Amino acid sequence: MIPMETLTAFFMASVLLGLAPGPDNIFVLTQSALRGKIAGLLVTLGLCTGLVVHTTAVAFGVAAVFQASALAFTVLKLVGAVYLLYLAWHAFRASAERISTGRETLPSYPKLYRRGIIMNVTNPKVSIFFLAFLPQFADPNRGSLSLQMLLLGGVFIVSTILVFGSIALLAGSIGAWLNRSPKTQVIMNRMAGVVFVGLALKLATVRQ
Repeated sequence: MIPMETLTAFFMASVLLGLAPGPDNIFVLTQSALRGKIAGLLVTLGLCTGLVVHTTAVAFGVAAVFQASALAFTVLKLVGAVYLLYLAWHAFRASAERISTGRETLPSYPKLYRRGIIMNVTNPKVSIFFLAFLPQFADPNRGSLSLQMLLLGGVFIVSTILVFGSIALLAGSIGAWLNRSPKTQVIMNRMAGVVFVGLALKLATVRQ
């Protein structure tokens, strides 16, 4: 129901956003560097489990708002566009982060998985981001909005597993590389900022 070119563009944007240094992927990286690949993969699975909750909530909630009224639709898209510009502003201003790999008291594997879930589910910014991100790739003329956004959420989760999973598997070398190359972190944040601006403009001009 969603054109392949739209899914491809959505997937590429999701991958780029997943690569931009942030709390989630840095947490995956540090846990992998400290405890090994399995720890990083379990954190990744926990984070993605949380994404299922956000995807479901946004898919059905946004579909209801889209069908409610033109005013609700306009308010939703403007709020989403402003939030995306806010994310872009922070991405453009972000500096390189020093990634700690020092030894510390670490939770067990099951606790790492649960921590990933809790970190994601209890973060309202994820829901707000999905609220701004998913709807602009859905088209009411192509069938159920809820099903389209569930599909988009699934694609986003796949991209997150691929990106964060790769970070977990390459944690040692990636951590050392990012620590040695703060310029690389800044460049990735700038690229994410450009993506956020583009998404904000697209969302602000979309019609019901």
